[in-house]
Amino acid sequence: MYRILLVDDEILVRDAIKENIDWEGIGCQLVGDCENGQQAAEFVKEHPVDIVLTDILMPYMDGMELSHFLHDNYPDIVIVIFSGFGEFEYAKKAIQYNVSEYLLKPVTAMELTGVINKMKEKVDQKRQEKQKMEKLTKASESYRKNAQVIRSKAIEALVNCTTNVEESLERLRNMGIDLSAVRYRVAMFDIDIYSDMYQLDMEKRQESALMAFVLYNISDEIVKREQVGIVYQEGGNRVCILFQEKWSRDFTGKTKEICREIKDKMKEVMGIDVSMGIGDWVKNPGELILSHDMAEQVMQYRYLLGGNLLIDMAEQRSVKIVPLDRLLEELTEALKTGKKEQVESTFQEMRDSIRQALVEKSRACMYLQQIVRTIDRVCEDVSVDMKRILSGRDELLHSITKQKSFDSACRIVEDYIMKIFKLLSDMNSSTGQRQARLAMNYIQKNYMDPDLSLNDICSYLNISTSYFSTIFKEMTGETFTEVLIRTRMEKAKELLENTTMKNYEIAEKVGFSDPHYFGISFKKMTGVTPTEYARERRR
Repeated sequence: MYRILLVDDEILVRDAIKENIDWEGIGCQLVGDCENGQQAAEFVKEHPVDIVLTDILMPYMDGMELSHFLHDNYPDIVIVIFSGFGEFEYAKKAIQYNVSEYLLKPVTAMELTGVINKMKEKVDQKRQEKQKMEKLTKASESYRKNAQVIRSKAIEALVNCTTNVEESLERLRNMGIDLSAVRYRVAMFDIDIYSDMYQLDMEKRQESALMAFVLYNISDEIVKREQVGIVYQEGGNRVCILFQEKWSRDFTGKTKEICREIKDKMKEVMGIDVSMGIGDWVKNPGELILSHDMAEQVMQYRYLLGGNLLIDMAEQRSVKIVPLDRLLEELTEALKTGKKEQVESTFQEMRDSIRQALVEKSRACMYLQQIVRTIDRVCEDVSVDMKRILSGRDELLHSITKQKSFDSACRIVEDYIMKIFKLLSDMNSSTGQRQARLAMNYIQKNYMDPDLSLNDICSYLNISTSYFSTIFKEMTGETFTEVLIRTRMEKAKELLENTTMKNYEIAEKVGFSDPHYFGISFKKMTGVTPTEYARERRR
């Protein structure tokens, strides 16, 4: 029998539902009816309830507040909300409280009966899950009292070198475990949904230990069948295998097959994905920590690759440096010239390059932040209002680093790229604006040419010098000569600050054929000579 509580502030609605539903015929019992959420909350404290049918708008405590209360305190209760038309979108927000169904008033007896029958299936499912968890809890408690825990601790101490190797081996021999093999390797298993890819509440943390117990049993059964090593638990939630090669020539392939079988079995039995890392081979037990640490490194790759991994680290040759310079130049060019497809494809190539390099999270975030800063320089180059761009910049960069996955961090950067692309596209919406932006881009690319002139740009844009001078001044607030000199001086400052080049070398680099004229121009703009500037700024 399924126990149902009805909550609605309209007595006519409550009476109609009570009288028009054949409660006994559908295997249910209406255990109570309340006129507001406050009464309902008090009722469930004193009486067992399986399903709550509740209205939205009620005095003292409405249906949303009641759903919140039930979600936090009685998660096994199935909630059904019915509401008026104007409240329906509001009711949908209750998804965060695990509301199972939404009904639009007026509700017919047939419609409500159908929903209740569906909710009975949910109650059955919750009961089965609860029974399963209770069984697992009992089994787990029993497991923690037996000798397997002691064995796991002893093997973990050996592998992680927390005790003397000879003492660990002697202790294991006393347990009947003889570690004598040609070589050894460690495989590590970690259940994805309980990893740091997700935010775990207390219930999930408790559940994770139970699921690790299931994983342990599956692994132990398969490894014993194949006689290839020893399964042990590391900490509360991880399961490891200490593989021992004694006779098989293709034992490397065999270990991977065994790991894949465990992985598939866990998915079949519990519907849960597991990430697995396999360390390289070592020749003696004293080196097992090297294999263990390699296996553990795979768990860090979940940030880049997502979960459900099976990686043999002996096969991996990670690239620690990602060459982004060419791609950053291509992204800059595509943004300035308004080529959306190239912007998207270039960022995708960047994302793939970082992912394939298998770098740690901190370095992956550094590359993404480098992309953001490159975009900022694009905006500076085309004279965008930087106050508008830099607003919230620290929050954006912080948001990249706090994401649980590389994909979610990439989505933040991609959204930012497309926001800047739209901004630049809007700025280039008129012919005059677009030509001014193209001219700025041309100067950025060719400022080092001492012969760069107004005629060169006008020829590039295919417009007259008088028309160009007018629109350029109008759009940028500066003349061509002013922008060119400013660009050359900014580049000269960078070289003076960050290199040990001579003044005449810098002059040549930024487009001055006469070093003396460069010195005069630099002092006119900055108030100091190049030598004085370098002395103050160089580190």
